[in-house]
Amino acid sequence: MSSTLFEKSHVGRKGINIPKQSVNDAPKLDASLLRDTKANLPEVSEFDVVRHFTRLSNKNFSIDANFYPLGSCTMKYNPKVQERVGGLAGLANLHPHHITNNQTHLVQGALSSLKTLENNLCEITGMEAFTLTPQAGAHGEMLGVMMIGAYHKKKGNNKRYVIVPDSSHGTNPATAAMVDYDVITVKSNKDGSMDFEAFKEVMSDEVAAVMMTAPNTLGLFNPAVKKICDLAHSYDALMYYDGANMNAIMGVVRPGDIGFDVIHLNLHKTFATPHGGGGPGAGPVGVGNKLKEFLPDLQVGFSEEKGYFFDTPHQNCIGKISPFFGNYLVLVRALVYMQTLGKEGMINTSKKAVLNANYILAKLKPHLKAAYPNQLCMHECVFSAEDLTKEYGIKAMDIAKYLLDFGLHAPTVYFPLIVKESIMIEPTETENIDTIDYFCQKMIDAVELAKSNPEAFKEFPKTLPISRPDETKAARSLNIRWQ
Repeated sequence: MSSTLFEKSHVGRKGINIPKQSVNDAPKLDASLLRDTKANLPEVSEFDVVRHFTRLSNKNFSIDANFYPLGSCTMKYNPKVQERVGGLAGLANLHPHHITNNQTHLVQGALSSLKTLENNLCEITGMEAFTLTPQAGAHGEMLGVMMIGAYHKKKGNNKRYVIVPDSSHGTNPATAAMVDYDVITVKSNKDGSMDFEAFKEVMSDEVAAVMMTAPNTLGLFNPAVKKICDLAHSYDALMYYDGANMNAIMGVVRPGDIGFDVIHLNLHKTFATPHGGGGPGAGPVGVGNKLKEFLPDLQVGFSEEKGYFFDTPHQNCIGKISPFFGNYLVLVRALVYMQTLGKEGMINTSKKAVLNANYILAKLKPHLKAAYPNQLCMHECVFSAEDLTKEYGIKAMDIAKYLLDFGLHAPTVYFPLIVKESIMIEPTETENIDTIDYFCQKMIDAVELAKSNPEAFKEFPKTLPISRPDETKAARSLNIRWQ
């Protein structure tokens, strides 16, 4: 194991010398705010720092170096043209206050990019208007349900419930509960879709909304989705579309045309902006006509006389839900992605994502139990290690650990929760057949090893600094301080 920066530290060793400044010292801080002793920081040379962080970066799995088949996460490659445009000085160096006060004449280009992105998202989703200010998918989801609540409050509706399928993303019931709704969960049928008959039984005048992901977290598109929308609307319930799986239908199906009233999109998934590592994200929310008046502040308007400006919010506006304008440079990257691909490119993206997932499903089905073997999947496919667990004691986590030794990030395991020992795989459209074949072969090798020598799995991964940590202890008792 390589040394830490603290272990490389030598008193007096400097990486950079800062010349004496000609400006006056700042006013003295209150003594209670000052240290009694110097901060215990390492003293190292510049090349020690460079080598240290280069070595650390090489230990990381990253989409630039590894295949990331995480189901329900869409970890696709981020084209470098997006990074280049996002880093342009005229965009990257904007001060946030330029976009929120009376200096809009200085940032017409930035506001134009935001308006273009709004228009694009409306066209892609079939929605009437968008807000770009939510800073992540879950943030946007919260806004969507809050607007649903505002709609019912204005109408005087007595609504208590939100319906979610048992295959929903975990944020769906959590968000509904945070906005003070009780959650009704509807089970999936044998084909992996929310059961329509069971849905009809729980639908009532007290239901505020139905939250769906289409395709769902099993990678399956519910054929009854239009009937579900129509039935919900007959009770004046609104339809919420969780856009996390938009990568499967972008440019092919518009949720607004089906009957959805509100949608959040994860731009850092579908539209190929950086994803993972805690952010930044972007979760724009689109609405139909029923919810336009409740959109939050900071909507971009345009006129020939004024150019781009901030619209006066509607009197029923839900208020501000984000300081400034969300994560602006993530929005820029998403716009570049759309403008680069164009309409036909987006349709091709979705088709390739679905093709790649079905290719994996077909290749692995003879070797590993498919959760829904008689169904074509959409952008992701779900397998189960349940049979391997029963017969050989090998679990989904064992297969995930095995793959790490072969330059492959593990697929999502143990989600969705309704599939025992689930292994969820999403190849995205950006991976070529060589990478996918290599991944499939390593999955097949893992299954064969499970049958011939299950004890061997205790040793995997063999090549990484840490092999099998106690993950519960690591989460609850994490200590990263150098002693």
